[in-house]
Amino acid sequence: MATHTPKEVIDKVAGIGAAKADLSSGRNGTYARFALLTILAGVYIAFGGVLSVILGFGFPEITAANPAMQKLLSGAAFPIGLILVVVLGAELFTGNNAMLMPSWLMKRCSAWDIIVNWTLVYLGNFVGALLFVYLLVYLTGLLNPEPYHSSIIAVAQAKVSLPWLTAFLRGIGANWCVCLAIWLALSAKSSGAKMFGCWLPVMAFVVLGYEHSVANMFFIPAAMLEGAGITVSQMIVDNLIPVTLGNIIGGALFVGCVHAYLHLDPKK
Repeated sequence: MATHTPKEVIDKVAGIGAAKADLSSGRNGTYARFALLTILAGVYIAFGGVLSVILGFGFPEITAANPAMQKLLSGAAFPIGLILVVVLGAELFTGNNAMLMPSWLMKRCSAWDIIVNWTLVYLGNFVGALLFVYLLVYLTGLLNPEPYHSSIIAVAQAKVSLPWLTAFLRGIGANWCVCLAIWLALSAKSSGAKMFGCWLPVMAFVVLGYEHSVANMFFIPAAMLEGAGITVSQMIVDNLIPVTLGNIIGGALFVGCVHAYLHLDPKK
């Protein structure tokens, strides 16, 4: 299978990251397009989230005797979200954690550009996830029947009950996997290879139980609408803040900076 070399990938990422910074800064005057791309990414990840619940928790008799089977089924379903983001082109916060770092190191965007991009993309992803949760999950009753109702509540309660450090470290692991998936997709030369490259690392983070901030923008609000005794404050303070910080470290440092150091031409 033909692939781009690591150096070709990092050069491509540097160009993409600079374009993302221009888009979010308004330098090319396309705020409406940018906003839609951020919302769509949240929708796509939420779509993968609900599919992972339906498939992963839909066989209680089997998974009760084989606990790893639930993780495997959920992990197999969830990557559709990132596949849609990568193949169709959308603005995902966790992916941008890594994508903008090579551009910054090459002085093709500023630190302020990164802060603006991450902030606006994060908010847009949240809007997209919430819209999907309310309109296409809650109002359609997808999670009303058992075992989905109790399962989504249990998943969300477990997420907000994690110790802060645990949530932070799991956030690092999740976005390390997600950004490696994006790197693999960028190294591929065909759509099928891009999809496969996305699928394996994302499946791994789900099976391992790592924490992804944008995914949790689906899981926790969905459980809240199903009656989970979780407050907005709990969602933000006990999960989203530590997980988001971990995601930034996992993507920006462990993928973006590390691969830039390894493969960028130091003369550039």
